[in-house]
Amino acid sequence: MTPTTADILARVRSIPAGRVTTYGDICPGAPRRAGAVLARCEDAKVPWQRVVRADGSLAKGERQRRLLEAEAVPFRGARVDMRVAWAPPADHDGSVAGPAD
Repeated sequence: MTPTTADILARVRSIPAGRVTTYGDICPGAPRRAGAVLARCEDAKVPWQRVVRADGSLAKGERQRRLLEAEAVPFRGARVDMRVAWAPPADHDGSVAGPAD
């Protein structure tokens, strides 16, 4: 079942500062849906910058990098160091979701 918009936004809000997760972790099986929801979201309290591609690359480039660096997210070159910075998102009920397959 594909998560609802509310589920996706709750998962994004659950990512702690200084950590990131992937579009696939946010919306397993439909990572582009997570991207579409975030692209339409105008709520400044949603930490969209904490969602990155599975390889640690940034969909929103330098703007996203500046925000992540301000949170002390570690980088290896142009990509987030996923070995250090990755954290699973919490489900809407607060339980931690496992990594996407």
